[in-house]
Amino acid sequence: MPVVVVESPAKAKTINKYLGKDYTVLASYGHVRDLPPKDGSVDTDNNFEMLWEIATDSRKHVKAIADALKDDNELILATDPDREGEAISWHLEEALRKRRAIKKDTPVSRVVFNAITKSAVTEAMKAPRQVDEDLVHAYLARRALDYLVGFNLSPVLWRKLPGAKSAGRVQSVCLRLIVEREMEIEAFKPREYWSVKAVLTTPRGQSFEARLTVLGGEKLDKYSIENAAAAELAVQAINSRDLTVKSVEAKPASRNPSAPFMTSTLQQEASRKFGFGARHTMSCAQRLYEAGLITYMRTDGIDMAPEAVTMAREEIGSRYGAEYVPDKPRIYKNKAKNAQEAHECIRPTDMSRDAASLKVSEPDQRKLYDLIWKRTLASQMAGAKMERTTVDIGSDDAQIVLRATGQVVLFDGFMKVYEEGRDDVVVDDDDKRLPQIAQGEPAAKESVTPEQHFTQPPPRYTEATLVKRMEELGIGRPSTYASIVTTIQDRGYVLKDKNRLIPEDKGRLVTAFLTNYFRKYVGYEFTANLEGELDDVSAGEAEYIDVLAKFWKDFSAAIAETADLRISEVLEKINDVLAPHLFPPTEDGSNPRICPKCGNGQLNLKTARSGGAFIGCNNYPECRYTRALSVSADSANAELDGKVLGHDGEDEITLRVGRFGPYVQKGEPTEDIPKPPRASLPKGKTAEQLGWTPETLTFDQAMMLLNLPREVGDHPEGGMITTNFGRFGPYVMHKLESEAKPVYANVKDASDVFEIGMNRAVELLAEKRANPGRRGNSAPAKPLKELGEHPDDGGPVNVMEGRYGPYVKWEKVNATLPKDVEPADVTMEMAVQLIAEKAAKKGTKRKTTRKKSS
Repeated sequence: MPVVVVESPAKAKTINKYLGKDYTVLASYGHVRDLPPKDGSVDTDNNFEMLWEIATDSRKHVKAIADALKDDNELILATDPDREGEAISWHLEEALRKRRAIKKDTPVSRVVFNAITKSAVTEAMKAPRQVDEDLVHAYLARRALDYLVGFNLSPVLWRKLPGAKSAGRVQSVCLRLIVEREMEIEAFKPREYWSVKAVLTTPRGQSFEARLTVLGGEKLDKYSIENAAAAELAVQAINSRDLTVKSVEAKPASRNPSAPFMTSTLQQEASRKFGFGARHTMSCAQRLYEAGLITYMRTDGIDMAPEAVTMAREEIGSRYGAEYVPDKPRIYKNKAKNAQEAHECIRPTDMSRDAASLKVSEPDQRKLYDLIWKRTLASQMAGAKMERTTVDIGSDDAQIVLRATGQVVLFDGFMKVYEEGRDDVVVDDDDKRLPQIAQGEPAAKESVTPEQHFTQPPPRYTEATLVKRMEELGIGRPSTYASIVTTIQDRGYVLKDKNRLIPEDKGRLVTAFLTNYFRKYVGYEFTANLEGELDDVSAGEAEYIDVLAKFWKDFSAAIAETADLRISEVLEKINDVLAPHLFPPTEDGSNPRICPKCGNGQLNLKTARSGGAFIGCNNYPECRYTRALSVSADSANAELDGKVLGHDGEDEITLRVGRFGPYVQKGEPTEDIPKPPRASLPKGKTAEQLGWTPETLTFDQAMMLLNLPREVGDHPEGGMITTNFGRFGPYVMHKLESEAKPVYANVKDASDVFEIGMNRAVELLAEKRANPGRRGNSAPAKPLKELGEHPDDGGPVNVMEGRYGPYVKWEKVNATLPKDVEPADVTMEMAVQLIAEKAAKKGTKRKTTRKKSS
């Protein structure tokens, strides 16, 4: 009985149903081996030999497969039909051979199927092959390159640019795109221009709108009318003349449907239509694929299997009529650079099943399926037919011409089902419908209106437009887009706000460093060319060792050149590169780098021991002025910096604005007291509860902050009880002599820090000591769903409600549920997979398996 191995337990369950009891179907739970995150995992001196290690959480899965092979001496590797799937199959075979689970007489084969349906799976089993070495070599080259860049470049960042977290071969190029777009926006200078529109009336009393296109006999371009005065002259010229319809021209037009989805276009369209992030889109698609509803979702192919085309055409005819079926099937060719090995497009496995007929409870999965189904059918439908009309209305002296345009849909074709979304849509007057207009008839003027416009900067990237741009440049691959976009957000390099990607200061610093000292390796053309070389490896046209050797020779030299770089030298270089952002021009034209506090120091980029960067005065320690990197970050409070709130004896109590936000200070630095007393203003929910803001802060409130921590009194068992504001909000604190650490108990309201009495403080501390694992005073959280004991390691597995949504809890592992999964739908199998993935990601050590009592 052959052992069939796939990646996920959900997929294994479905395939096992199709193959029946003649097969044993097991899951590898993704990759089973990877390069250890330590020096020497890729030996650059020994032909780039790679040291692989089986992940802790993967050992039991490999063991389960090895145990199954003791009884069933045949292995069928049925992982996903892409490079990553080929790599997983290769890793599994290698790992099992090292365990001697695969014997000399053990048949090992590889099968691939593009959809998890009974017909696709059974047909695949009839066409076994061996693991494709060329695809494996391409994977090895890509993994080695990513390791060599990340493991060698990231330490350079840590040493030369404190606070920077990591760099990556494609990740850093993606970040550069976002940063450079932001710099374009900041450098953009808007240009004023005007347009003139008129509302005209036909002799039959029907109104329509026309725009001025000819003035003084000269054809206007976008910027011809530069200001209000010129616009008013244009209005007078129109009002002083009678207008007649000079020409009416109607032309047929057509629109054809978009190609069916591949990975990148699916991510783009799901972002446009639903606001889905690339990661969430792929998560939903993965579930649909494993349920056998769609074909494989990681592909840059747009071909559709002939039988699928036939199914689509039949469904179109039965649902919408024969007129919606074109005479010939539509054939699409991939325009993407470096398209991977030809896979089919993303499509439904059964064209007759629309979203309404599915048994899918998750709304986002249903939405995504509906999108895929409509796009697939539309891609094989007849084109839309329109009639576009252009009407020119002018004066008899030909000094004035206005133009009206409109469009009528004669046959909706594919538009009956689906229209592709557009990024950064501009309103188009061509879509308006015009009334009946005849050449030679007069056009009466209802109104003539000038409109002021300003040119707009290029829009910030969304995840959709970023993926589209990466695809155009040939950077990255379908399977990597989601993880790349997620990584730069997780690293704190990019902020996602209202679906737009905005570079954080940390991201700007990393990009400035890399573009100055490793410009070649964050170059768009270089990265795209390297992707092309990897494609040559996968096609068997290049040796992966040669690609690695060529890359490493130059890259290692570039790393060596940074060895003698001083941090001060790096910071000064970044000062110059980011000057427009760090030191924008002042309103009065003064030097933006002059310290506003001491008046003679120069502002420079500085780094803190704790990591991160800020702007400070070079007259430190005499002048201790600091601010955040971005002027805009402090703009709201900048004018409050140095505001005197009152006096405590001889010391001024002032409000200051530092790199970590506003704070109050008592006195000024002296030789005896280089750091005078300071206290940060409360933030977030604490500030809301108190109602304190930098603008309204009083002297009394400042003194209350400076006198923290507040002493409540002596605890009955000894030791002082104090209150203060902390990382998790307001609290009371106390330590007994017998305790190794103080006990902190959160209080409900921020004002309690200044008002709580002894009795209540003692009560809160007692409750906290009785329940040390709980924060604050809340009752122990009850599980949303109890799943039972962990099947392998024991211990309760529960679904809990958390600050950031529901999560699966087991021992010390908390794994957040995907957004599209309801707590009630979580199974033990799903929970175990989430726990394993979380533990692997965090490096959590799993305890040894308990022996179950008989």
